[in-house]
Amino acid sequence: MREIEILVKVNDEKGKVLSILEQFEKVGEKSVTDIYFYDPKRQDLQRNEDGGLERAFRIRNKNGQATMTYKIDYFDDDKQWIYSDEFETSIGDFDTTLKIIKLLGLEVLVTIENTKHTFITNKYEIVLEDVKDLGLYMEVEYLDANDKRDASLIKKEIWDFLTSLGINISEESNLGKPELMLRKLTEEKA
Repeated sequence: MREIEILVKVNDEKGKVLSILEQFEKVGEKSVTDIYFYDPKRQDLQRNEDGGLERAFRIRNKNGQATMTYKIDYFDDDKQWIYSDEFETSIGDFDTTLKIIKLLGLEVLVTIENTKHTFITNKYEIVLEDVKDLGLYMEVEYLDANDKRDASLIKKEIWDFLTSLGINISEESNLGKPELMLRKLTEEKA
């Protein structure tokens, strides 16, 4: 599935942002733990020379429901993220799956814990994420994965929608939360 979204850091208070988002249909609030893995023997599941991830493998526990996901990221000539192909499936038991993955030789790269507040419109899924040790982020994803238009046009539409909300946000992050957390952990060690 083609995933086109924009991730931004939110510079407003959580309560203010939630009150703005209440104009949309609320899907719910969930606690989420994402564990990302790397393979010490395969280059494609390791960080690239810029510290980013071009492919990512994770398992997710969202309020007791577990999924496994493999993502392939696509970038433009300036190394700006455009979209991902995302392959996700449900798994029965999070803890057993974690043991199997470790027995296969993959190692934990980073763990992301957050609370997600999800809202939906006819075109977008809006997720306000309170990420442990990182802060407040918002992700807006275009819902029509079958839309074959140029991803940069769709991203411009998402950006226009985001800025119309009147929330104090950063520029688009060209890094995902795993890369942001890895950078933070690296800076803390220095």
